[in-house]
Amino acid sequence: MTGETVAVTIVTFNSARFIARCLQYLFEQNYPNIEVIVVDNASSDETTSILDRLSDRIKFVRNERNVGFAEAQNYAINLSKSAWVLTLNPDVRLSPDFVEKAVAAAEVNENIGSISGKLLRMAPDFEIPARKTLDSTGIYFTPALRHFDRGSGEPDGGAYDQVEYVFGVSGAAALYRRKMIDDVSIEGEFFDSDFFAYREDADLAWRAQLLGWKCLYTPDAIAYHVRAVLPSNRKSLAAAINMHSVKNRFLMRIKNITPDLYIRHLLPITLRDLVVLGGCLLREFSSLPAFLLIIRNFGKMHAKRREIMRRRRADSRYIAAWFSNRPTSFSLVDNLRNTPTRAVTSR
Repeated sequence: MTGETVAVTIVTFNSARFIARCLQYLFEQNYPNIEVIVVDNASSDETTSILDRLSDRIKFVRNERNVGFAEAQNYAINLSKSAWVLTLNPDVRLSPDFVEKAVAAAEVNENIGSISGKLLRMAPDFEIPARKTLDSTGIYFTPALRHFDRGSGEPDGGAYDQVEYVFGVSGAAALYRRKMIDDVSIEGEFFDSDFFAYREDADLAWRAQLLGWKCLYTPDAIAYHVRAVLPSNRKSLAAAINMHSVKNRFLMRIKNITPDLYIRHLLPITLRDLVVLGGCLLREFSSLPAFLLIIRNFGKMHAKRREIMRRRRADSRYIAAWFSNRPTSFSLVDNLRNTPTRAVTSR
């Protein structure tokens, strides 16, 4: 397994504050076969100067305009034919054995298409805090079609110290199998470029589950993340981020939801939709353009939906079992029965 190449793909946009430190820890990985690909989305700070100085160690591409995280990641991914791809945010610090542990974990099952390590919170100075706080141990969906990071903001007290299957992996540090990338791509795209940014990892996780791929969480692969976007700090985020968040909530549903799942959770979905719409109409006016973009993209999203549903392998009962108000996971034994088990109340 260690003979397989891992391409680490990073998208930067005004990332001068973090990118040098991120690459420093990436270069210290003990995994022998790593190639680093960085695509910059027209940064206006010192990001490109920093990357130019490292051009002998990375493959560096500059975009003339900001094409969004999803499209830039797709471009970076397509620059390599590696067996594995690790998408990495510039504000992530990897432990020295992160790649080694993540790749090794996939030996459990050839149907594992993605790997989530244990992400812990880190301050912008990139120093490891004395008190360990969880950032993400994979993502999960609620009946209202909201998605969250498992364990986000909780102390790292051992509740997430077992290897298990989860719904998906946070794109901040996500390891993907090339075979899954090729299988789940729609119209040549792994991440949906119409999302631009935000929720593209959740959309991908949902699509991968529909097409029969598993996501494994391993606590042995540890990384640290400077978390900037949280539901609790929405008011402080850039208006564009919030607008794309609203837009992508609905685009993701058009593409991936099955009729039985919609009927099963019609009430919480509708109530959440009303909250989102009301918030835009009464307070967050800058997000109203999201609804025009939804209308404009409806036909394109529906075409993608037809392709996903044509290739769907997972049955309705299996998909429905993932949508819960508490984090849901598989044990490795339960996976043989293809039935997720609910996370325990203590989480």
